[in-house]
Amino acid sequence: MGSTDEPIPAPAPEGTEPPEHWRYARHLDALAAAAAGVPAAGGRAPAEAEACAVAAVLRDPDPVMAESAVVTHVDRRAARLLHSDGFADWAAAMSAAVAGRAFAAGRLREWLLLEAVVRGEPGSAEELARASDWCQRTAVRVPVPEEALVLLAGSARTRLVRNGAVQRLRRASATA
Repeated sequence: MGSTDEPIPAPAPEGTEPPEHWRYARHLDALAAAAAGVPAAGGRAPAEAEACAVAAVLRDPDPVMAESAVVTHVDRRAARLLHSDGFADWAAAMSAAVAGRAFAAGRLREWLLLEAVVRGEPGSAEELARASDWCQRTAVRVPVPEEALVLLAGSARTRLVRNGAVQRLRRASATA
């Protein structure tokens, strides 16, 4: 089997799960409830209540798991809000909540870039060409202006993104 003499650990008993797994799921549920506007203590505004829920999750004793739960939540919410008027207020509230957390704050900045691309802000498509692979892959999956797709088709770092952008452009021209 392996090259070491260490025994292979036995599988966990049926029905047991490491505590960080159920805390992760519980955190996602709490974040989704806050995002859905389930009344929070103190009668906070929805964005503020969601930001408070994010801050509470980030106080979990397992910082890696907590930040992972927050980034999963940010991805889900940003994808839903990307084309809405509420995105800017939500992003501002989240920005304060994730301040000091490099990965979560970076992901939120990438969603802000995608939102700028969607709105057609000058220079945003060029900035997208320098963005992370994740951000470029996401741009190919969400509705973005043709200018951004043309730029990604020609200059994205990965073949997956370049091909995805080309496919989106072909589909758009076939339906036009």
